[in-house]
Amino acid sequence: MEENKKIEQVRISVRPLVEYVFRSGDIHTGFRAVTALHEGTRIHQQVQRTYKEGDLKEVPLKTEVFYNNIIYLLEGRCDGLIYLEDGLMVDEIKSTSGHLADLQGGHDIHWAQAQFYAYMVAKEQNINHMQVQLTYIQATTSEEKQFRRTYTIIELEAFTLDVVKRYAPYISMRLQNAHLRNESIRALTFPFDSYREGQRKLAGAVYQTIKEGKKLFAKAPTGIGKTISTLFPSVKAIGEGLLQQIFYLTARTTTRTAAEQAFARMESKGLHIQTVTLTAKEKVCFQEEISCRKEDCPFADGYYDRINGAILDMLSQETLMDRSVIEQYARKHNVCPFEFSLDAAYAADVMICDYNYVYDPRVSLKRLFEEQKRQTVLLIDEAHNLVDRGREMFSAVIGKAEFLQLQRQFKGIDAGMFEASKAVNQYFIDLKKECGEHRQKLWKEYPVKLVSLLESFILQAETTLLQQGNGVATSQQLLLDTYYAAQNFIRIAKLYNERHVTYAEVHRNGVTVKMFCMDPSSLLSQAGKGFRAAIFFSATLSPLHYYRDMIGAGEEDYSLTIASPFHREQLDVRIEPLSTRYRDRENTKETLVTLLIQLVQERKGNYLLFFPSYQYLQDVYESFTEAYPQVTTIVQGIGMAEEEREAYLASFQDDNTETLVGFAVLGGIFAEGIDLQGDRLNGVAVVGVGLPQLGLERNLIKDYFNSTGKNGYDYSYVYPGMNKVLQAGGRLIRSEQDTGVLMLVDDRFLQRQYQGLMPEEWK
Repeated sequence: MEENKKIEQVRISVRPLVEYVFRSGDIHTGFRAVTALHEGTRIHQQVQRTYKEGDLKEVPLKTEVFYNNIIYLLEGRCDGLIYLEDGLMVDEIKSTSGHLADLQGGHDIHWAQAQFYAYMVAKEQNINHMQVQLTYIQATTSEEKQFRRTYTIIELEAFTLDVVKRYAPYISMRLQNAHLRNESIRALTFPFDSYREGQRKLAGAVYQTIKEGKKLFAKAPTGIGKTISTLFPSVKAIGEGLLQQIFYLTARTTTRTAAEQAFARMESKGLHIQTVTLTAKEKVCFQEEISCRKEDCPFADGYYDRINGAILDMLSQETLMDRSVIEQYARKHNVCPFEFSLDAAYAADVMICDYNYVYDPRVSLKRLFEEQKRQTVLLIDEAHNLVDRGREMFSAVIGKAEFLQLQRQFKGIDAGMFEASKAVNQYFIDLKKECGEHRQKLWKEYPVKLVSLLESFILQAETTLLQQGNGVATSQQLLLDTYYAAQNFIRIAKLYNERHVTYAEVHRNGVTVKMFCMDPSSLLSQAGKGFRAAIFFSATLSPLHYYRDMIGAGEEDYSLTIASPFHREQLDVRIEPLSTRYRDRENTKETLVTLLIQLVQERKGNYLLFFPSYQYLQDVYESFTEAYPQVTTIVQGIGMAEEEREAYLASFQDDNTETLVGFAVLGGIFAEGIDLQGDRLNGVAVVGVGLPQLGLERNLIKDYFNSTGKNGYDYSYVYPGMNKVLQAGGRLIRSEQDTGVLMLVDDRFLQRQYQGLMPEEWK
């Protein structure tokens, strides 16, 4: 009976509700005629300062709407509540870089948002009518334009209910999927016949960390089954009501596949859960050339008119939504597959994606609300990668060449754009003189003058870009690219702290300025703030204190080290004390080649040989093939395409009739995240201790950590280098049946410092 149907409660903010119902039109190029967040906040405050005494600003509002056995708990915050002689008025403030003359009556979404706030106020204060005002501010000129309407409580109530009715099919589908999910989780058992040694301990620690809302740093050996050991307890936590979402973050496509396979296995055991895998735009785009202008892309043209139907269709029928599933529905509904995957991911139980969707300030998931974060766990796979990735995310570089080009391009065409580009170009000319003979300059603060010039450049660029209409002509691509680069530079400047340094370099193509993040720990910690829990796991979080320090652990956060479940007899470790230091390589090359040939001649099989650089690899490869031409060899190339990488790995077959020797680079695509079980891999040689190349940035990191009382050389060189060695060596033993030979070639492997960083089974 309908009257006995359970009443559900749904909590939602006004803004995502009205955006879902009223969004329409096209995907733009990514350029928006709206200022950055900090600018928007300043403009809001500028308007709010004009309010009279007694008027209210940033007013929190909430109400309940009942429809079809669902109570909608609506929340929002209106910019202003103004007392007029004839009643109350809600003021909704929006900033824009566009021309106010182009605004015709205000935007539907803005009116809808303001009407909701008016209804919430009227209902709470028992008022019969409300005035609603939209205030638009031009960011450059501070010019204002206002639109005002009056509504009765009856009109507002009818509008609110109508919007909720239009949202109801989507939320009903979400609730139905949640019921199926929770019932299946309660019945779900561990999807393998038994736990491997150490798996139960890891799974238990993950669940307890989620329960307590902490961080866990787990060093668990290769082959233990870390993916299922983190996902299974997280899924169980959803069933217990501790979580609503899981974000599985990876650095590589190969580890993303492991997560997809783990969910497929749990689904085969009865789990009903919805996962969405995000694939990079350049990989998933249907067009030959990426252009999100509606004139160039039929999947961008009218995207928002079709997206709600596409999401309802896919989420009503699918559970594991990988790239192929997303592409299938994107073509069916004629929508952009990349944007479609993002929109679907917000509604899914699990998001499988790259680190940058959470940590990178340029691309992080901006629509995630704090309430949603508090019910989400971050599972960070191969977490050792997050240190250098964090440095990249929180650093920014910009150069002179583009601004000189723009200055020439807009001369006599657009005076404002010409002057803005010229001012930035002149800054670089002056900076080049300051660099002098050293061709370099270093300073501790962010470049204040450059940031100011870039802010002016951005405002002018927005005006110029808007004059092109919704799209940007191909001839203006340089301006658009430079606009994004300037925005990113300013974004990082606002995150700049004592862990950054700024340096300028003069080179053949001109001058560049880089704000370099030496220690990303505080910014990584800040980016992860608000989530329920975070699990950082890898086989090579060694030493643990270094990764806790670099990723931003608190004293209350947990650490866990799990011993290898494999027997020592499975791995034959040999250390060859031969110097592979740069200065000795030519003298020791002949001996090294002899050692490698002896290794692969011992038994027929498949071997991977890892080198610290492409140049060293190439030198040894030439000598190796000259001395041993009869063996089959394959070589990792620079910038291999996806098909080439797959072909390289596919060469390692367990039924190869002849020995295969693969040459690869330490820290490269074949040194981690690949799984060659059984006789697909019989031996690995790691040449050198993996130290990063000497250079300015590595030395800056070293000096910074020395100044904080730590061993700067270890933090900058030894630990990152040894991590590459551990990852490469970890390719060999992947299951209880695997056996093989691991040859470590360098005399430093016998030093106490390096021995202390090795796993027990290597010693």
